[in-house]
Amino acid sequence: MPSAHPSSTFSASSAASSSPSPSLAVIDLSRADDPAERDDFLKQLHAAARDTGFLYLTGHGITEAETARILELTRAFFALPEADRLAVSNLNSPHFRGYTRIGHELTGGASDWRDQLDVGAERPAPELGPQDPAYLWLEGPNQWPASLPELREVVLGWQERLAAVAHRLLRELLTAIGAPSDFFDAAFADRPHLHTKLIRYPGSAPSGADQGVGAHKDYGFLTLLLQDGVGGLQVVRDGGFVDIPPLPGAFVVNLGELLEIATEGYLVATDHRVVSPPGAVERFSVPFFYNPRLDAVIETVPGEYLRSAPGVAHDASNPLHAEYGRNELKGWVRAHPAVARRWHPSLVAA
Repeated sequence: MPSAHPSSTFSASSAASSSPSPSLAVIDLSRADDPAERDDFLKQLHAAARDTGFLYLTGHGITEAETARILELTRAFFALPEADRLAVSNLNSPHFRGYTRIGHELTGGASDWRDQLDVGAERPAPELGPQDPAYLWLEGPNQWPASLPELREVVLGWQERLAAVAHRLLRELLTAIGAPSDFFDAAFADRPHLHTKLIRYPGSAPSGADQGVGAHKDYGFLTLLLQDGVGGLQVVRDGGFVDIPPLPGAFVVNLGELLEIATEGYLVATDHRVVSPPGAVERFSVPFFYNPRLDAVIETVPGEYLRSAPGVAHDASNPLHAEYGRNELKGWVRAHPAVARRWHPSLVAA
């Protein structure tokens, strides 16, 4: 789910004329274990996070067979009859879990031309009283299609695997900027807020609009993206959007706004978008979002790096809160107003 943080608009013509992608840094996580390479690894990680907020991650330990399987089942889910997909519609879920039809998620107030299945950590539905924070509704059970029973085990297993990779990367990132590597351990302990999307971009919209997903910044901590070979991801560089093509065996990793805030603007969250593939070409991707417990309060990361931190330019249209769950809930309500109106009408502005 994007942060509903709009950036500049774009058109099919501008997408076609995008300049070739600069090479994102390719960060091999396995180098962190080699004493002879560790210093250079940390230097490269530091530069990528500081300068662009995006990188390719290799050496993560996720096998080619695992990535092939999750993409295979992603395609299988979207190949199900529409009735099977709608049986797990997110309109059925007060936890915003399940299937979203094409055009029914919003970014920056505009419809994204994609459909998706949202999955989180598998937990029981909460029993909330009037004094409990509404963001606790974001925990709960997932919805799984009865006609694809293997999906549950594979997606939840994938989610746990990527959570371990993301946690390792977060600790290394803190080390790279000279901060305590365990600073966020408590915020992620016990009940980190894990979120996986299975996404299909079904080609060009009939209207001619090419917003696969609109320009936005992720508002949490870390995103690890698995994309197929079609392409379409673009990131802001030097004032314009550039293509970030798939790199076999690599995840595209980007930093979220709360990590930028926690480092007083030293680390950067970068606007990105997906341009719809042409014609009837389909694109599939599986982003994973690694974020802390919903009740975690995000404090400034200590370290000498703060001497070089520029501070954070706050957006009045997209206020961010220190308590993580308030940001998460705000994003879901903006992106999925129909679900919010059905289950949480008090959260929807009149």
